[in-house]
Amino acid sequence: MQQSPLETFNEKLARSNMRGQWLSEGFLNAAIGGPKPAGVPMKWTWATVMEHMAEAGEVMREAKQARRSLLFHNPGLARGATHTINMGVQMIVPGETARAHRHSIAALRFIIEGDGKLETIIDGEHCTMEDFDLVLTPNWSWHDHHNNSNRPVYWLDVLDVPLVLNLNQAFYEPGAGEDQPALPADFRPHARLRYAWRDTEPKLRAAPLDPHDGHRFDYLNPETGGPTMSTLSCHALLLPPGFEGASRRRTSSAVYFVVRGEGVLEAGDQKIPFGRNDSLVAPNFARTRLVNTSKTNDAVLFSVEDTPVLRALGFYREG
Repeated sequence: MQQSPLETFNEKLARSNMRGQWLSEGFLNAAIGGPKPAGVPMKWTWATVMEHMAEAGEVMREAKQARRSLLFHNPGLARGATHTINMGVQMIVPGETARAHRHSIAALRFIIEGDGKLETIIDGEHCTMEDFDLVLTPNWSWHDHHNNSNRPVYWLDVLDVPLVLNLNQAFYEPGAGEDQPALPADFRPHARLRYAWRDTEPKLRAAPLDPHDGHRFDYLNPETGGPTMSTLSCHALLLPPGFEGASRRRTSSAVYFVVRGEGVLEAGDQKIPFGRNDSLVAPNFARTRLVNTSKTNDAVLFSVEDTPVLRALGFYREG
């Protein structure tokens, strides 16, 4: 079949490493009504995580620089739990130190099973890691983890890895040894790094009822009054017994960790039941809804969203 003059011209442009914008008609039409969700709704159960983590402890005797962390892969994506967020669970064993390093990737730790003798050191600041505490690791901050307790400890890792890699902004520097370099005594670049759960839960219970998220507490930067990090916002959610949230679509994606209780995450055409210590993903612009299936007990979740970077760029929408 003979080519049209336009098809012949398109091939000529390609040989000159150019492309006519008219070839984007299909792309433009596909964007009518908004983006298609990136990735699929997912759940990783605590039982499965612990099964694999027990084996990881046997085959990987030292945490090393890369850490003994099981990262969750969304099968609808090349990498990550969402198209902007990595999530996984990390373990360090009694007496272990996860060596010092820093990177342009921002990270946070939500402690699942911690201890008063577990700490992470961030740019010289010591942060205790007790159950359900939130500890931030801002990008390009030195950090190492120390388990001085007599038992293994576990926390949820959430990082903006896919976002940083897609922007081609990855930097990394290992420490010279197990510990981070010494910093000046007056070096205090971070407004707040640790949010203790004993302080957070009363504020969560006192928070007004949101039609989508139940009682919602937003972790905030005390200096700016804004989100915890420029790329990630953190929230604690309490769904009262029998709570059925209103559905919505947001251009942001979200990951969840179930502190306690049980319920269902509705995302797109899926209904995903969840229980204690499960981890969940809601892709961006999938219609989502949270439900507490218990008529007698609260459900409490920790969530992280990529909303801050979308707001900063003027891309955030919901409805």
